[in-house]
Amino acid sequence: MSIAAALEFPADPPASTEDRQRVKMKYLNIALLVLGCALLAALIWTVGPGELWHELASLGWGLIPFAFCEGAAEMIHTLGWRHCLSGNLRSISWFRLYRIRMAGYAINYLTPTASLGGEVTKTTLLATQSQVSRAASGVLIGKVCFGLAHLLFVALGIPVVMHTVHLGAPIWIPLLLSATLVAGGIVIFLLLQKNGKLGAPTRWLVAKGIGGRTVEKIAANFTAVDEELRAFYREHPLDMCFAICWHLVGYSIGIAQTWFFLHLLHPPASLATAAAVWFMGMWFDLLTFAIPLNAGSLEGTRILAFKLIRYGAPLGLAYGVALRLAQLIWAATGLVLYGELTARKATSPQRLGKTDQKQPANRTVTNPQ
Repeated sequence: MSIAAALEFPADPPASTEDRQRVKMKYLNIALLVLGCALLAALIWTVGPGELWHELASLGWGLIPFAFCEGAAEMIHTLGWRHCLSGNLRSISWFRLYRIRMAGYAINYLTPTASLGGEVTKTTLLATQSQVSRAASGVLIGKVCFGLAHLLFVALGIPVVMHTVHLGAPIWIPLLLSATLVAGGIVIFLLLQKNGKLGAPTRWLVAKGIGGRTVEKIAANFTAVDEELRAFYREHPLDMCFAICWHLVGYSIGIAQTWFFLHLLHPPASLATAAAVWFMGMWFDLLTFAIPLNAGSLEGTRILAFKLIRYGAPLGLAYGVALRLAQLIWAATGLVLYGELTARKATSPQRLGKTDQKQPANRTVTNPQ
């Protein structure tokens, strides 16, 4: 039997629409896992095994603490994400939440989905312990808090960059204008969430009788998410601030990471210089967030940042490749965690217990004797 047939005509159909969605999400998880593994291998091949080995040899043992900084930052970001969750999702252990976040990190990094695939992944994994609308709202709120923290971090770093790097108006003006456009998009996304308007276009289509049952179903799902979003912003007004503060701490780990890199390959290096390099890199990342895999932008922007600091392009390239290596390590870790979470989800004791409870009732109906 094909997967499509199994989805449409299961031998023991789930009792609710939510259960049917979870069955389909299980196949989506498996497909994304296979795709992520393939893209990981392709990315390593594209970067070049020889180049990767050369950079490993240049950094030596220093690659271990350098790469650990990436994971440590994600650990802190997980604390921020927890403040974006509501209901029973807040009772999830930090360790499980961290694994879910790293699974989303891997899919976001390894698939050309403009940072959307990982959010879908996190939603499906969270939905094992809650309704899909609540899980989706937690992911959406986490996304906007993460973006606001990124924007605020860049804004806080502008004085450091101005003090360290002397850029002319032809460079500052487009940088500031593009950052303002990104900031406007983030703020609009926040306002749509807070007012429960994400599903407004689909509800308008339903009101006009456009799209039929398919659009009606989509509108109903969006409406459930909008209700969860409004409830969160009404009942947890301070949690958004806590989340942003934790994200700012997580972003700050990169300053120490950059200083450590410069200390290894180009001593002596001041903390102010490392901060300027990191702030500029974060600024460029804010403007290039939609580029899949950070293809070319990661290494290219770091070369530019190092040239502005007058360190030279070779060191900037080495720094970009080192960041790429650290991200690859944690993306691979995230894929492993994704596989483990997917396997656990497929054989969840809760689902087995649920099925066992349904079978006696079905027998009673079909065999009244």
